[in-house]
Amino acid sequence: MRKSIFILLLITSYVAVAQKITTGAEQMKYYVPLLKDKRVAVVVNQTAKIGNTYLVDTLLKLKINIKKIFAPEHGFRGTSEAGAKVTSAIDKKTGIKVISLYGKNFKPTAQDLSDVDWVVFDIQDVGARFYTFISTLHYVMQACAENNKTLMILDRPNPNGYYVDGPLLDTAYKSFVGMHPVPIVHGLTVAEYAQMINGEHWLGDTLWCKLVILKVTGYDHNTMYKLPVKPSPNLPTSESVYLYPSLCLFEGTEVSVGRGTSKPFQQIGRPNFTEGRITFTPKVIPGVADNPLYKNQVCTGFDLTSFCNSYVISSKRLYLYWLQGFYEKSANKALFFNDYFDKLAGSSILRKQIIEGKTVEEILKSWDDDLKKYKVKRKKYLLYTDFE
Repeated sequence: MRKSIFILLLITSYVAVAQKITTGAEQMKYYVPLLKDKRVAVVVNQTAKIGNTYLVDTLLKLKINIKKIFAPEHGFRGTSEAGAKVTSAIDKKTGIKVISLYGKNFKPTAQDLSDVDWVVFDIQDVGARFYTFISTLHYVMQACAENNKTLMILDRPNPNGYYVDGPLLDTAYKSFVGMHPVPIVHGLTVAEYAQMINGEHWLGDTLWCKLVILKVTGYDHNTMYKLPVKPSPNLPTSESVYLYPSLCLFEGTEVSVGRGTSKPFQQIGRPNFTEGRITFTPKVIPGVADNPLYKNQVCTGFDLTSFCNSYVISSKRLYLYWLQGFYEKSANKALFFNDYFDKLAGSSILRKQIIEGKTVEEILKSWDDDLKKYKVKRKKYLLYTDFE
């Protein structure tokens, strides 16, 4: 079996106190020498920082030859809303060509990589299957494998990496918001996920991406990591990141998740909902919510911020009672779900369970066998001490 190339920065002793977390990008002494005299492409967004400085700016200062920047969903600077086409352009600050991987093409072409020796991937993930940066990772790995390029991953902690939950994706429902048969909360860092992509042959039976991995130090899967930079325009707080795996399912329904407000993915509601405790009115926010659901309409619903901190985080499970409750109170249940829901859920099963009136406990239990098998598979690819 072929092996990836690893730079594994091992912690030689464990201390039962909070340790300083050092991301892969911060450990420049280990990887900058490997990039010297190489032609480099980077796959980055606004989260690729060393302290307060963008990775690109740091590498340029160190005379690394960056040939191009590949931009994922939301763009290189993280200023495009979810689902908005990202265009290729020239970065005004650096003069480097930016090639979009969220628009016409999801994968670098052979021509894109023809003048590149190494590709560096540094993007903060949030640990949910439908968060598209791991789909971008897949296509970048595939392009590197096809064109014999080495991919360096500067790893970062997964804020939702302390548990695993949700239905597994049925590959018949494969899309850019779900490419692999993993649960909604997969419990892996980007580098661990890359190892799984290789190890499970998801690139194709004959393809293998050469990896160099810079591990995070001071991190394990029990760590509750607060992101220093918001990972995307509509995940502005820690609470939104923790609620995202449960609330993103509402994007496939008639219920607003608060896009176009000051609390996206922290509040849910819809017009004419009679049992809510708060109101909010989605507005256009350029680069964040260009056409939010229920634009300029008053929505009634719930602010979930406090409940997130008091219960959701510690439960280590998806919270489905909101989904079940809004469906039960829907005036026209035939219109509650839209075509996007099954893609987010990973199959039609969850939608059918809600429609059939299954209890939340019954739904959670229905995932158990698949999750047990997945956890066994997952352990093969872990780089950090697990949560169990």
